[in-house]
Amino acid sequence: MPENIYTGFHAVEERVRRFAEASKQEESLALFYAKPGPRIKKIISLAKEAGIPVELCDERALDTMVRGLPQEARDHRGIVLRARGEAERPQNYVQLDQWLSVCPESATVILLDSVTDPHNVGAILRSCDQFAAQLLIVPERRGASDIQDNGIIARASAGASAYIPVAIVPNLARAAEQLKAAGFWIYGADAGGSPLQECAFAAKTCFVMGSEGSGISRLLAQKCDTMVSIPTCGRIDSLNVSVAAGIILYERHRQRIAQAR
Repeated sequence: MPENIYTGFHAVEERVRRFAEASKQEESLALFYAKPGPRIKKIISLAKEAGIPVELCDERALDTMVRGLPQEARDHRGIVLRARGEAERPQNYVQLDQWLSVCPESATVILLDSVTDPHNVGAILRSCDQFAAQLLIVPERRGASDIQDNGIIARASAGASAYIPVAIVPNLARAAEQLKAAGFWIYGADAGGSPLQECAFAAKTCFVMGSEGSGISRLLAQKCDTMVSIPTCGRIDSLNVSVAAGIILYERHRQRIAQAR
């Protein structure tokens, strides 16, 4: 039976909450912890209310459980959640809080809000690879999140879907808050924003790309620090979202090269 391991307070708590809220339980979860602090005690309480088995063990046992995870996910912080029965995650899928704990001082992140066309997601992944973006964030719902299992995304990305780190999150607004707490400046792509070439991007930069139909959601737009736009001269309303993402990522990459000289 496939087994996934969750580490980190936020990732474990969110997975426990999703289990508790599910109308039909198709997975089997088990929680393991050592030396519980206030945050772990809260998660234990939630797990017990949801009927999830909870077991006290030592740090070495937790270390063994996470041994096969990517390096950034092995910092379990004294709590590990084992989920059996859910689909196995590809190796390049990461937990956002764990990635933030090890991300470099200069980093570029793309956050997709309701971008459901797999061709667009694949093309954006390809631009992430070409212009050195370190992470793509997509929502569990209202987004093309099954990146590895989607043949269209894989083809459109020219293989980038296999190794660009991807974080699938339950709540984009909360993800934006986590990014800001980690020192990221959030830039929303919007036709009414400041011209792209006039923006000096922060060392830690996140670009929010909205769907072509509705753009960035109101709640997520409120989390953005600045809106940026791409000056155009055509007759149609806007650029395709994947083309816009590529242009924005290029400008970000160009600025980083210029600063390094």
